[in-house]
Amino acid sequence: MRTMNLQTVSFLTVVVLVTVLFFWLLVPFYGALLWAVILAILFNPLQNWLVRVLGGRTNLAAGLSVLACICIVMIPGAFILASLAQEATSLYNQIATRTFDPAQMADRFRGALPEFLRDLLPPFSLDGFRQIEARLASMLGQASQVVAASALSIGQGTAQLFISLGVMIYVLFFLFRDGTGLAQRIREASPLSPRHTDDLLGKFSDVMKATVKGNVIIAVIQGAIGGVAFWMLGIEAALLWGVLMAMLSLVPAVGAFLIWGPAALYLLATGQYLKGTILLCIGLFVISLIDNLLRPPLVGKGTRLPDYVVLVSTLGGLSLFGMNGFVVGPLIAALFVAVWSLFAQDQGRAGQP
Repeated sequence: MRTMNLQTVSFLTVVVLVTVLFFWLLVPFYGALLWAVILAILFNPLQNWLVRVLGGRTNLAAGLSVLACICIVMIPGAFILASLAQEATSLYNQIATRTFDPAQMADRFRGALPEFLRDLLPPFSLDGFRQIEARLASMLGQASQVVAASALSIGQGTAQLFISLGVMIYVLFFLFRDGTGLAQRIREASPLSPRHTDDLLGKFSDVMKATVKGNVIIAVIQGAIGGVAFWMLGIEAALLWGVLMAMLSLVPAVGAFLIWGPAALYLLATGQYLKGTILLCIGLFVISLIDNLLRPPLVGKGTRLPDYVVLVSTLGGLSLFGMNGFVVGPLIAALFVAVWSLFAQDQGRAGQP
């Protein structure tokens, strides 16, 4: 009996140790693997349909599904990133060549304010703005030196990016082809009961779909509307601001307001009342309304989490995991709620006569 217990404990120790070591090996590519799993879940209906149409040829169906992911997600994303880099470079060059005057902008802002607000503000010092401008130029010069000195590391980062992309595409193919069998093996090997395993796997899939589809749809819509509005109003770097609004829209409650709000305030304060009013109306009655209408049914309903939990978990995920955190944060929160709900149900059953 003691030998059996010792063997069982030793084997479980080896299982845990090897599992931890394996996941430690995957840490450098956790982002690529995460998005491979996300794309496999999102495009699983397409994969199943292709398998039926192609008469069960899973290899061909998986290849076509990967090609669809590349055409629908990766290629448009690459074009957007290239355009974004071009606009960011142009904006950086304008700042570096001092084509704007902070003192003049401040004077315009102050002159457009009503007298009672103007009296409340301290007087602007031209010398102070010149010092800010000189300090900004110094910071830009230091930044350019850092970029020049880090050219090799940038190249290595680019190589790492392509390696991660290759890993994601490679793993995605096998997830499409063998995903059903892999999910079944996970169920069979799980130390949890079948009910608990199915509940947790179902929650994992639901949260992935709701978080990614909901947040991405909201981000694309808000970013597109905001970018087009900026472009129509003649605001420079409209694509850059649109992408920033899309990224910030991943954060519930505040989101894109951090971009269009100050922009509308600046337009109104500098006497561009028509443009400022148009942008304010678009922000309040279109961009914000989209967030309030679409986020609860697309994100909250799928994750079954209160809005404040979604907000806190998203912010925590973004701070810990970067851009992947808008998926990882709500996923951890949803699994936390699911595990404790199952525990409470089991405790309730155990307490019944």
